[in-house]
Amino acid sequence: MGAKQVVDPEKDFVPPDFTIKELRDCVPKHCFERDTLRSFSYVAYDMCGVAFLAFCASHIHLLPLALRAPAWVLYWVSQGIVATGLWVIAHECGHGAFSANRTVNHATGWVLHSALLVPYYAWRHSHSQHHKNTNNLTRDEVFVPRTKSYRGLQDKPSTPAWMTDSIFEETPLYHLAMVTAQSLFGWPMYLYRNASGPKYSRGASHFNPSSVLFRAEQFGQIVISDIGLLLTIAVLTYSSWVFSPATVAFYYGVPYLMVNFWLVTITFLQHTDAAVPHYADDSWNFVRGALCTVDRDFGWILNTCLHHIQDSHVAHHVFSQMPHYHAIEATQHLKKKLG
Repeated sequence: MGAKQVVDPEKDFVPPDFTIKELRDCVPKHCFERDTLRSFSYVAYDMCGVAFLAFCASHIHLLPLALRAPAWVLYWVSQGIVATGLWVIAHECGHGAFSANRTVNHATGWVLHSALLVPYYAWRHSHSQHHKNTNNLTRDEVFVPRTKSYRGLQDKPSTPAWMTDSIFEETPLYHLAMVTAQSLFGWPMYLYRNASGPKYSRGASHFNPSSVLFRAEQFGQIVISDIGLLLTIAVLTYSSWVFSPATVAFYYGVPYLMVNFWLVTITFLQHTDAAVPHYADDSWNFVRGALCTVDRDFGWILNTCLHHIQDSHVAHHVFSQMPHYHAIEATQHLKKKLG
């Protein structure tokens, strides 16, 4: 038998040269059609799931004492998954994939994202920049690799890792702490201070209408995003007063942290892989960047509950206005085209 050929992803990688027209032509036209009624059916589906799980949780106190803790954990995990599905639909609204009607997109997205403490317009704007500059080393908005120039090490080609990174990075407990912190709080920290994003000369908060992230004409939309958050916080505060802070934490707070976990986990896996390149300005283009995302199969149940955001992500980046219920079919055609 001959020797097995070893492929070096760095030396043997050839950047793709497909055009967006080539990729679009390989996908059936009906995959680009947006059906508002069908889109709302998924909102209703998820809302029924949220209500059903909350109803079940309201009866946990009737269980034997030994079963109550496991029942709450099951509720938190399940509600987090279903609520993430609602987040995905709101994300589609921001792309204009929910409906052909712009007002319907924005109104639905604002309500759903505000309920999940996401500043709809603010994140929509920064997320749009991510799609326009995916895997560009200098212009992408999330999961941007730290270059030597970013770290101030451009004149130190042989700098040992221990001089720039923590000596604890190889210890299991350190990794557990970092993964936990990133999973539960990475999303709100990104919104608050652009954690994992590019370095800006001044503040880059999604809550500040004057942030460097936004243009002057977007000021009003950012204010509307903040109003949505304040309304949700007001409802949660009132609910805490009526029912108790513990009740709000159990029914909303912990599932909110689970949503954070899924968002960070999904996006991290979609944009992080040893074989996925990042391009400098002189070699980057939109199609190359879009094709540098990764589809991840989480199994039938999670794929369905998360509306296939993770197992059709390449198609989503190539055609961001395509609704999720056509993305799997489009993915199959893209795979045939890309080889």
